[in-house]
Amino acid sequence: MERWNLGSQLEAINKQHLYRSREIIEGPQGAVISVGGQRLINFSSNDYLGLANHPAVRESFRKATEHYGVGSGSAHLICGHSAEHHALEEELAEFTGRDRALVFSTGFMANLGVITALLNKNDEIFGDKLNHASLIDGARLSGARFRRYLHNDSERLSALLESSTCYKKMIVTDGVFSMDGDEAPINEIVKLSEQSQSLLMVDDAHGIGVMGAKGGGLLEKQALSQRQVPILMGTLGKALGTFGAFIAGNDELIETLIQRARSYIYTTAPPAAVMAATRVSLKLCQQETWRRDKIVELAQLFRQGAMQLGLHVPYSETSIQPIILGDSERTLLVSKALKSAGFLVTAIRAPTVAKGSERLRITLTAEHTIEHVNQLLLALEKNIK
Repeated sequence: MERWNLGSQLEAINKQHLYRSREIIEGPQGAVISVGGQRLINFSSNDYLGLANHPAVRESFRKATEHYGVGSGSAHLICGHSAEHHALEEELAEFTGRDRALVFSTGFMANLGVITALLNKNDEIFGDKLNHASLIDGARLSGARFRRYLHNDSERLSALLESSTCYKKMIVTDGVFSMDGDEAPINEIVKLSEQSQSLLMVDDAHGIGVMGAKGGGLLEKQALSQRQVPILMGTLGKALGTFGAFIAGNDELIETLIQRARSYIYTTAPPAAVMAATRVSLKLCQQETWRRDKIVELAQLFRQGAMQLGLHVPYSETSIQPIILGDSERTLLVSKALKSAGFLVTAIRAPTVAKGSERLRITLTAEHTIEHVNQLLLALEKNIK
């Protein structure tokens, strides 16, 4: 390994204050967690609806393991596709208002699978510069010409589409952007996709469960149909509290992915018990609307307090509330100070975000209380100078 100079590379990362470390969690997800014996109020989790440790979700998982065991044993196309997988796919299709849905093992695999299955070197793909890494990697791996537009810049996207001479074009965008919490200008993008006859894909990993009357995400909020947005990706491991992801669309899309998406074909299916637990969390997501109302209430409270403190908080109506600090060392120091004060707030640095936009990524969940938010604001006032 000496020839690879891994040690010197790691040292350089550390000197730039960009070294990543893992927290070891000693219990279930929740508004309060245990890390190294320390009780921390958790403002870093994507368990937006607070379903990861819900008693009914846990019980459905337990019962399913008694019937199916733990592992799925194989890929979907061999012998790993259980009745629970199939039932969940049907319920996800109904939930999203699409013809069919297909479960993937992770959101990263779903995005790679779709893009590489549909595009090749003769095609062109257009993506927002702040898209998730999986969309960027999928575009690169597809071999298609990859053209990126500035964040939420519909005018630039329009110009790029007008200059394109490709017959097959695809637009990919996050629905809710994971590091900023803002929404894509989805209605404008839909119009551009229709005018240019481009295929549109939306990764709504951070919108599913959080937005819409029944939690259907950004597309439900904006009442956008399958015709307008032919490809929808959603995750199961964020607001729904379990693990995995799905693609929803028409029958031809799903059948094409079953035949051609390498990240679906050549990997082990998620455990059936996880699918059974997700079916319960999906029902809770739709029925317990108070969870989304709580997030809205807490987000308004936090934003009001943060702005009174003079903090740089970009506009977001979602669970994701970033505080821009603009320096890796400072961001890391504030995160560590907050941890000492009893809060887990992740420091987000390059390359996850652009240099100069380093931030604290604060996430609010239905499990948080008003007191939790007020305590965080007091800690921020003491530790951000």
